[in-house]
Amino acid sequence: MPSDRDPVIIAARRTPIGTRGRALAGLDVGALGAAVIRATLVDAATATGSPVTVADVLLGNCMGPGGNPGRVAALAAGLAPSVPGGTVDRQCGSGLAAVLDAVAAIRGGDDRMRVAGGVESPSTAPVRSVGGVAYDRAPFAPSGFPDPDMTRAAEDLAAHDGIARSRQDAHAARSHARARAARAAGRFEAELVPLAGLRNDDAIGGAEPLLPRLPPLFPGGTVTAGTSTRIGDGAAAVVVAPAGTGPGLAVRASAVVGCDPALPGVGAAPGIHSALQAAGATVADVAAFEIVEAFAAQSLAVLDRLGVADDDPRVCADGGALALGHPWGASGAVALVRLFSRLVRNGRPAGTLGVAAASVGGGLGIAAVVEVVR
Repeated sequence: MPSDRDPVIIAARRTPIGTRGRALAGLDVGALGAAVIRATLVDAATATGSPVTVADVLLGNCMGPGGNPGRVAALAAGLAPSVPGGTVDRQCGSGLAAVLDAVAAIRGGDDRMRVAGGVESPSTAPVRSVGGVAYDRAPFAPSGFPDPDMTRAAEDLAAHDGIARSRQDAHAARSHARARAARAAGRFEAELVPLAGLRNDDAIGGAEPLLPRLPPLFPGGTVTAGTSTRIGDGAAAVVVAPAGTGPGLAVRASAVVGCDPALPGVGAAPGIHSALQAAGATVADVAAFEIVEAFAAQSLAVLDRLGVADDDPRVCADGGALALGHPWGASGAVALVRLFSRLVRNGRPAGTLGVAAASVGGGLGIAAVVEVVR
């Protein structure tokens, strides 16, 4: 059971995820973040019966323009100048980390509500350079440590774990099929904040038969464009409230761990194990997992370490990032929004457990255990 100090997520929204350069390409991080902040506050006011007083806004972001996107988005959403804002960078775990920072502040004794989540706009991210030479990303590790590009890291992990091409193709196809079924059934509608004419995630495809025909991204390799997520623009946010506020998701426990920077894709597994241990729960106790699917090989490596089958219906039941897209700094928060829909909006009973998690570049894992409260 949640303790009397476990903060509760009482509202959760996200934008559709737009593939970089497409429908959301004209919106910067401030505009994307503002949209979900406003929507979650409306939902929270409806849930509590009164307007929400916000203590802080915390947003995860990886590749934005700087200038504190959390604060920019808070002002763009119409919040008073007296409401501060902050930005968290744990790369692909940033959105989840921002929510956990908000949880920690409330658990520490400040009972005011907070908005937290993540935002990413690769379409508008500035070109970075050193000495006039542009680079794609900052290093994830210092000189002397392995620092593979994420695609290379996925290929290395597939080879290290012996994850076959056919298994990766099947995993990607399953993610798209689940997402397509969820979209057709309207299971995304309540969580989405349509923007720029986009009403659903634009990366969801129906080209599963093409997957086996796609060429590998590395000579002799197994990772393809079809088993890699699409980089996306998008944002997600939740409202975190003091214990006893509900219905919602009480945050039972969380963990951030390190792992080998040469194989960063496995980080979610020890993160999940650590968070579950802190919650006094096991993998078998969890009704719903949302684990960020950066690559099929990476996702499968995590599931293997958890002892979970490839097609376990608890894992990304409506499709994961392989189908929906991957707005880096927002993806961890998207995972929480998906859990909110699957568990709270879908009427699962009090006590039902969910897990949100991500593996992170540089060799990190982050996870949270949540529980339905009514």
